[in-house]
Amino acid sequence: MNMICPVCNGLDKKAIKCKKCAKEMIDKGRIAEYYDNYSSYLEMSITEKIDGAPQDKCVHLYACTACNTDRRIPIDKIYK
Repeated sequence: MNMICPVCNGLDKKAIKCKKCAKEMIDKGRIAEYYDNYSSYLEMSITEKIDGAPQDKCVHLYACTACNTDRRIPIDKIYK
């Protein structure tokens, strides 16, 4: 069975509060999409090997629009 990220696949939405100003942060996608200009075009099976996260996690970048703080949040993958 394959594991998928519920946030990437629109099955779940995480409500993350900013630690600085307590406003809700916005999901900006997988952290692997920000490595270089072409990483967002690579298959997930490739970028998952270099993101440093365990295979059962998908790391997302969350950003606060109020104070410009960002956080990396590991999301638990689920079996599809």
